[in-house]
Amino acid sequence: MTVSHARVPIVSQADWWPKAACKGMAADLFYPERGESTTRVKQICAECSVRLLCLEYAIDHFEDMGIWGGLSGRERRRLKRQRRLAAV
Repeated sequence: MTVSHARVPIVSQADWWPKAACKGMAADLFYPERGESTTRVKQICAECSVRLLCLEYAIDHFEDMGIWGGLSGRERRRLKRQRRLAAV
C-alpha cells in the first residue's frame, strides 16, 4: 500500500466517522493480537472512502495501537518518521 507523505487537513472524527467502512463493526477486529493477520482488516480499509482522514486522525491523536486508515501502529510511526525527514 502506498500512502502519500502529504498531510490531509486536520478534521474532526465526527466529519468522517459516519462514512467509515468499519462503522458498526466490532472494534476488536481492528485491534488484532500480536502476530494475528491484518489482511482482512486492511482490505476493509482499502475500500473505505475516508481511509486517509482516518489515518490522519490516528496520527494527530497519537493512536499507537490498532489498524487506522489501513496502517498498523508500526506503519504509522514509520510514516511519521518519513514525513519528518521529507520536511527537512
